[in-house]
Amino acid sequence: MGEPAVVPRVVATPAALAAIGHLVAERGPLMFFQSGGCCDGSLPMCFEDGEFRVGDRDVLLGTLGSSPFYIDGRQYEVWKHTQLILDVGDGEPEGFSLPAADGKHFVIRSRVFDPEELATLADR
Repeated sequence: MGEPAVVPRVVATPAALAAIGHLVAERGPLMFFQSGGCCDGSLPMCFEDGEFRVGDRDVLLGTLGSSPFYIDGRQYEVWKHTQLILDVGDGEPEGFSLPAADGKHFVIRSRVFDPEELATLADR
C-alpha cells in the first residue's frame, strides 16, 4: 500500500479557475495573496505577477491554474488546519485586487481538514 495522497492546502472552484484562465489570457501571469490586513479584510488579492512583493515570512500554499497562491505567515499559523477554497462572488473587488470578471470578485471559503488529512500535512 502506498503513501496517502497529500491534500492540497488551497483549491479553486470551476468558476475561479475559469476567471483565472480569462485573466491570464487578458493580462498575463497572475499571483494571489491571502490578505489578513485591516484595510482589505481577509480577502484573496489577485495581482499581475510581480505587482506584489512576497515577504520572507509569507507561505506558498499552492498553485491554482498557473498562478501561485501565497498567505501571510501569521495568517498561515492561524489557518494551517483549514483548506482554503478560492471562489468567485458578486460585486466589485476591494482594495487593489484585480476583478474576477465584470461585477465579480474573488472570495475565500474554507473547510477544516479532517484528522487523516492533517496527518498527511504534518511534515509539510
